[in-house]
Amino acid sequence: MPETVEKKPSHNPLPNKERAKLPRQRVPEQDPQVRAHNFQEVNLGFPPQQARQESLRCIECPKPGCIEKCPVSVDVRAIIDLILAEDYFGAASKMREDNALPAITGRVCPVEDQCESGCVLGKKGEPVGIAYLERFVADWERSTGNYGVPKAAPPTGKKVGIIGSGPAALACAGDLIQMGHKVHVFEALHELGGVLVYGIPEFRLPKDIVRHEINVLRRQGVEFETNCVVGKTVTIDELMNGEGYNAIFVATGAGLPRFLGVPGEHFNGVYSANEFLTRVNLMRAYRFPEFDQPIYP
Repeated sequence: MPETVEKKPSHNPLPNKERAKLPRQRVPEQDPQVRAHNFQEVNLGFPPQQARQESLRCIECPKPGCIEKCPVSVDVRAIIDLILAEDYFGAASKMREDNALPAITGRVCPVEDQCESGCVLGKKGEPVGIAYLERFVADWERSTGNYGVPKAAPPTGKKVGIIGSGPAALACAGDLIQMGHKVHVFEALHELGGVLVYGIPEFRLPKDIVRHEINVLRRQGVEFETNCVVGKTVTIDELMNGEGYNAIFVATGAGLPRFLGVPGEHFNGVYSANEFLTRVNLMRAYRFPEFDQPIYP
């Protein structure tokens, strides 16, 4: 059972019965006739008025299931109340206490199985659009340059290496740097982000968004190194024994495909999902004809 959250003065002026009657806000999107001819992001995000309207729907449960269902226990209730107070910097700061990648999770996190599945409103209607609100706050940060970076603990003198730069690696780096440790991320490829940049299409998660979140981690002190294949360029033993790392977090992901074992699957023009997405993303096919098409038509 989720812990009872301390009741604080609310910025929501509506009684609970009125909140429950409010319809869920629909996020603006590119017109289908327009997006059929580009690879730009389909969802456009909430403007402030819609973010407030969606925030008004929260009924401030004493035992919020949204927090219990969130893998990193983001304080959704507090963030929503800060949005209602129009304290977007405060909301960003509160969010980054637990989530190092809000602009990413606000776009691609499976919220329907996590935080939103714990929302009481979802039992009889539609849950609060938590991901849309998370994205709104993160996009406000990016557009204004006001980053809600939480204060780090005093330096511990400990040094941690992270192998890989995908979502697990970046989330780990965000937590460790807040704890006061030195963090160095090693990436085998030339582009940071792992599956966030080579596995998710541009129209779903723009590469600039991933770079933005990585740059926020840089501002916090995380160091990044690309084109470094741990095990070949440098070994874990060398890092631990020669370069003074106290711990190594291996976050290499599941990059190898699983084949069906059917005739013809290795022919030219037949792709695994991994190869197809990697070609399209890292070779920038989403910017055709500026960049050539790296797959067979």
